[in-house]
Amino acid sequence: MLLRFLVRLAFAAAGLALAAHFLAPRVSYDSTTTLVLAALLLGVFNAILRPILFVLTLPITIVTLGLFLLVLNAAMILLVSFFLKGFVVHGLVAGILAAIITGVTSWIGGMVIGDAKRA
Repeated sequence: MLLRFLVRLAFAAAGLALAAHFLAPRVSYDSTTTLVLAALLLGVFNAILRPILFVLTLPITIVTLGLFLLVLNAAMILLVSFFLKGFVVHGLVAGILAAIITGVTSWIGGMVIGDAKRA
């Protein structure tokens, strides 16, 4: 269980690192420690705040056929950059692109480690 958590954390950190690499001037981080803390904080925000915000924004998510979820994911990344000074995201567009890159990386990580319910 701890191993699954650490692997998910590593994939989230890798996704944020890839986002910082491809979106270099708009997304950046100070150190590897900051990157891991950003991934951890993103996981906490996604576990606690995202479900509440998802329910509150459900009508607009339905109207936009789910595309508003990208804005919600970007908001979580921007919130991390607000609380963690070494991790910087400049603007909503950079946040959306970082959310896409991080989401794809986390999805690949989920495929690699498999589903916990099947194990």
